[in-house]
Amino acid sequence: MQKEDLRIIFMGTPDFAVPALEALIQHGYNVVAVLTAPDKPAGRGLKLVYSPVKEIAAQHHIPVLQPTSLKDAAFQEELRSYKASLQVIVAFRMLPEAVWNMPPLGSLNIHASLLPHYRGAAPINWALINGDTETGVTSFFLQHEIDTGDIILQKKVAIEPEDNFGMLYEKLKMAGADLLIETVQAVVEEHTQPYPQPQPNEPLRMAPKIFKQTCELDLTQPAENVHNFVRGLSPYPAAWLVLEGKTFKIFKGAVVPPNPFGAPGTYASDSKTFLHLQCGYNTAYAVEELQMEGKKRMNIQDFLRGFTFQHAV
Repeated sequence: MQKEDLRIIFMGTPDFAVPALEALIQHGYNVVAVLTAPDKPAGRGLKLVYSPVKEIAAQHHIPVLQPTSLKDAAFQEELRSYKASLQVIVAFRMLPEAVWNMPPLGSLNIHASLLPHYRGAAPINWALINGDTETGVTSFFLQHEIDTGDIILQKKVAIEPEDNFGMLYEKLKMAGADLLIETVQAVVEEHTQPYPQPQPNEPLRMAPKIFKQTCELDLTQPAENVHNFVRGLSPYPAAWLVLEGKTFKIFKGAVVPPNPFGAPGTYASDSKTFLHLQCGYNTAYAVEELQMEGKKRMNIQDFLRGFTFQHAV
């Protein structure tokens, strides 16, 4: 088919989807409409705020759809009126079949993992939490079960030892935009050869949604696991623990030699330069950046200038 004949509806909401939409526009693809979340009140004045994707659509005068229900018949009729030949989904919510099955060329999704591993809502977090050294992005056609459709293309991305969630997020959102352009170009040239997701010999690693209560540090785990857990949640939503009755978010740290006599959950500090958390299997983790409830984020030396741990050993 000809590039100018391709009519694309783009679906996405957060910042992660912005480079993908911008790439389509910059490469001259015809994005006929954008589907994104409804505006939300924010700030003290509860002023309605656009999603990052809507901001880009507005800048380029692209029509924006913001239904509260994707199953609404009137919305689906409006969506159909744009006569899209392809739908592109990047960081959006689940679609009913009546929506994803609407365009003749199908609906393709960009997912921030090397599928079939890390199906689910938090693939970037879990790749780090599990200590992986490689991840990537996948383009695939939607089908009934979430994140299970036939793979079109994949692009690998190395996870560096210093990467945290924020850093890896930035890498993958740009890799996702590049992969999207490759994928859409393949669709235009009719060169796509989708294939079923493989069934690996090892158990599938999943990526369930992360909640605040599941972000609590478990100091019975080895320090390397604690380190990866912190990386996978930094800077948001952040791992946390309670020390001396106060909640601390932990953003950065390192594995250090342990206190040979310390039990998991105990901690040591000289009240000047360090805070060490004793972890499981006779290992220890040094906190480098933290935030006490009601205070700002600080490095450990600055924090200890104004706070002393009374029960450190």
